[in-house]
Amino acid sequence: MSSAAMIEPVAAPLPPGEARDTLYEVVNGQIMEKPPMSSLANRLAFEMAFEMEAFARSKELGRAGTEQLFLLDAQASLQRRPDAYFVSFERWPVNQPIPDADPWPVVPNLAVETISPTNLSWAMLEKVTEYFQAGVERVWVVYPRQRVVYVYESATTVRILTAADTLDGGPVLPDFRLPLANLFR
Repeated sequence: MSSAAMIEPVAAPLPPGEARDTLYEVVNGQIMEKPPMSSLANRLAFEMAFEMEAFARSKELGRAGTEQLFLLDAQASLQRRPDAYFVSFERWPVNQPIPDADPWPVVPNLAVETISPTNLSWAMLEKVTEYFQAGVERVWVVYPRQRVVYVYESATTVRILTAADTLDGGPVLPDFRLPLANLFR
C-alpha cells in the first residue's frame, strides 16, 4: 500500500485561530491530513454544493458549501470536513454570523463525500457512522468512477442510485431534485 493511500496522525490539535496549509480533520484529538481529492471528485463535490446552495437560497432554507471543517463532537475532539455540506437556518440562523475561524461549531444537516482513489473504504464507513452519531440527518457518498450515489438515511439504511436516477433531498432539502445524469455528464 502506498503512503499516499494512508491517513496518518500528524500532530496534536492546533491552538484556536491557528491555520494549516493542508486540509485536515481532527479525530480522537489527532490531526489527520485529508488526502487530496481527484479532479473529478472535486468537481462533483463543487457541483453538488452549487446545486444545493442555489436551491436552498431560493427557498431560504440554509447554506451549502464545500470543504468546511465542522465541530461534530467537542468531547470526543471530532472535527470533520465533508466534501460538500448543507446547514439549515434552523441549525445556524440566517442572521447569525458564520465564524471567521475553523471549526464551524454546528453539525451539518447533510454531508457529502466524493470518493477518490485515496479514500479507504473502512475510513469512509467510520466517517458515515460518526456523522450520524453527531446528528447529521443524511449522508451522500458519491462514487464518480461507478457513477453511483449511496444515500444514507442512517448508518445502516442506504439506497444506491445510478446515473439513471434522480437524487432527492428527502426531509433535509424538501423538493430538491438532482438528476444524476446531469451530475455525471
